[in-house]
Amino acid sequence: MAHLSLLFIFVSWSYGIPDLNEKIIEYVDTVVGKKVAYGECWDLAAAALDHAGAYLDRGSQKSIYIFGKPLKYKKDQIFPGDIMQLENVKLEYTVGNSIHTETMLHHTAIIYKVMDSGHFQLAHQNTSFSGRKVGISEFNMEHMKSGKIIFYRPYKKH
Repeated sequence: MAHLSLLFIFVSWSYGIPDLNEKIIEYVDTVVGKKVAYGECWDLAAAALDHAGAYLDRGSQKSIYIFGKPLKYKKDQIFPGDIMQLENVKLEYTVGNSIHTETMLHHTAIIYKVMDSGHFQLAHQNTSFSGRKVGISEFNMEHMKSGKIIFYRPYKKH
């Protein structure tokens, strides 16, 4: 009976996560703590998409890569393995009695885990906390004061 319960928990957790997204998370798990390519933030997303056999448009816009199908954050469900592109994002949050501010002018991250609506764990590199190695950190949409975030759902190369 215990085996059946564990199977149910696993099936429930993985149900609905697109196959490409699962492959992206599998890749991320192999590189946490390591430098991917040149250590730029988008290098991680590009390598993960390549590993999963997913599409990456490197030339459609001069400064923003297209990491899949754009999602509507308020309307579409966000899954682990989706890609986040942050542009001129400013976060502000309180820890204890201190107000902290973070700025991400042009940054790419992979949704590593969905904690709840708008609260994620991100896998990314070229950050202040992990340098040019892949690290995991939390991101809460409620802390966003300005900027733009584009969410992408990976899809297969044609």
